[in-house]
Amino acid sequence: MNRRFVLLGYVVAGVAAAGAAGAAWLASPEVALARLSLLAADPVRYGVALLALTAVRPVLAWPTTLLAAAVGFGYGWVGVPLGVALLVATAVLPYILARTGRVRARGAWQAADRLCDAGERLATETGSVRAVTAARLLPLPSDAVSVGAGAAGIRTRPFLLGTAAGELPWVIVGVAVGVSLDRLAAGDLSTVDPTVLVAMAGVGALLLAGPAYRTFLREEPASRA
Repeated sequence: MNRRFVLLGYVVAGVAAAGAAGAAWLASPEVALARLSLLAADPVRYGVALLALTAVRPVLAWPTTLLAAAVGFGYGWVGVPLGVALLVATAVLPYILARTGRVRARGAWQAADRLCDAGERLATETGSVRAVTAARLLPLPSDAVSVGAGAAGIRTRPFLLGTAAGELPWVIVGVAVGVSLDRLAAGDLSTVDPTVLVAMAGVGALLLAGPAYRTFLREEPASRA
C-alpha cells in the first residue's frame, strides 16, 4: 500500500480524534468564543487554543470567519496575517480528502467523472489560482470550495495561494468584528456591512464569468452540432 495513503490515514484519524475531543469541550461556536475569551490575557495560551480550534473546525463544520473573529479579539488588527494563515490551514484537510477521493471515484461513477471533468476544464480555463481566489470571494461555505478544488485536481501550491488571496477579505471582515468584545462574546457577525459582502461576491463572479462562459456555454452549440 502506498505509504502516502497510510500516512494520510493516520493524519485523518488523528484529526478525527481531536475533533471528537473538541466537540466534547466546545458545544457551540458561542461556547468556544466564550472560553477563548478567558485565555485572551495570555497571548501564548490563546495562540495554542486558536491552533486547536483551527484543527477541529472542519470536523465541527463551523464557518471559518469565526476563526478570524477570534484572532481579531485576541490580537487586534496585527493578527490579520495570522488569520490568513489559520484559514489556509483549516482548508487543507477537506481539500486533501477530496483530492484523494477524486482518484478513487474516477471511473467508479459517471456523475463523479462529469463533475471532476467540469471542474478541471473550468480551472484550466480560469487558471488555478484565479479560480480558487474567485470561489473564496463568493458567499459559499469554505469547506465546499476546498472540496471542489480537490475534486477538480487543482495542485497544492495554487490551492494555497488562491485560498490565501480569497480569504484575506473575509479575514479582514472577521477581525473587524473580533476587535469588539461585545460582538465576539455574543458570537454576532451580523454587524458586517452587507455592501462589503455584495462587493466581494461581485468581484468573485466577475473573475469567473468569462472563463465559465468559454468553458460551458460557448461549448454547448458545438456539442449539439
